[in-house]
Amino acid sequence: MLILASASAIRAKMLGDAGVAHQVLPAAVDEAAIKAEGEDPQALAARLAEAKALAVSANHPGFWVLGGDSLVTVEGRRFDKPRTREEAAEHLRLFSGRTMLLTSAASLARDGRVDWTRSDTAELRVRALSDEFILTYLAAEWPSVAECVGVFRMEALGVQLFERVEGSHFTVLGMPLIPLLNALRERGVLAS
Repeated sequence: MLILASASAIRAKMLGDAGVAHQVLPAAVDEAAIKAEGEDPQALAARLAEAKALAVSANHPGFWVLGGDSLVTVEGRRFDKPRTREEAAEHLRLFSGRTMLLTSAASLARDGRVDWTRSDTAELRVRALSDEFILTYLAAEWPSVAECVGVFRMEALGVQLFERVEGSHFTVLGMPLIPLLNALRERGVLAS
């Protein structure tokens, strides 16, 4: 049994849809302290995923624990999940007409030791967004997108934000799933 050390509903759904039995035990880590160290997005996403996996792994010996995290940067500026609907609108105005880099990472730990980590980045070109669209979009999608670092759910209306997406669909959803499934097979968690 795999333990998912994340409260992300989409990560849990991705695992379930892929046939990976798991239980969810969100990790308690000080993300702000880790983010304050200011690494590049791939390294930072990997460190956050590892910290989550390790935090849960330490208390569940013998289990494989999966940590995950996603980061969004636009023109070198890192964005966190919006705290309010107004902040979400501000983020969308800043994203408008620009390229968003979405980095997702996954990490496997067992017995308090990280065994595997992978991060991947997708490029999402945000179309020019009118204020009318932003307000209508948030009226439909808030508060669901409050838990989404890029203020979108690709599996819902968020797909309308973009004119082009380059990279793995799974990375955009929040986890490099194909490499993770390979790592789980290599470790005997999934049948090969």
